[in-house]
Amino acid sequence: MKFTIAIEAGNESQAYGVLFPDLPGCISAGDTLEEAISNAHEALAGYMDFLFEEGDSLPQPTSIEEHRKKPEYQDCIWAVIDFDITPYLGKSQKINVTLPDRLIKQIDDTVSRNPHYVSRSGFLAKAALDELTAISN
Repeated sequence: MKFTIAIEAGNESQAYGVLFPDLPGCISAGDTLEEAISNAHEALAGYMDFLFEEGDSLPQPTSIEEHRKKPEYQDCIWAVIDFDITPYLGKSQKINVTLPDRLIKQIDDTVSRNPHYVSRSGFLAKAALDELTAISN
């Protein structure tokens, strides 16, 4: 899932600050821009642990354009990070799914070329999450 981050520029005496406008209370920082973005992934992992332990639902994303209109983000640098939320969705269950042969081949070919998906199930989980996110917006 993709998350928008707003980065407050740092300098010699101040770290880069990272804010997640759609995730209240989720913040991070880093001495360099690269470190700030890397640390944002760790902050997001902690936030997801807390969110799902509490049984809260994931807030719906707002467009960068909407966030840019807010005064608190006026001078921010914007970025989008990709974060796999499937480990936070609960225990996996085996289900029986019927798909056409050619579609299965396309999925398997895509998975073999892109280790990000790990498996056919990983691909299908990501596709389902992307679609659910799209229709809820």
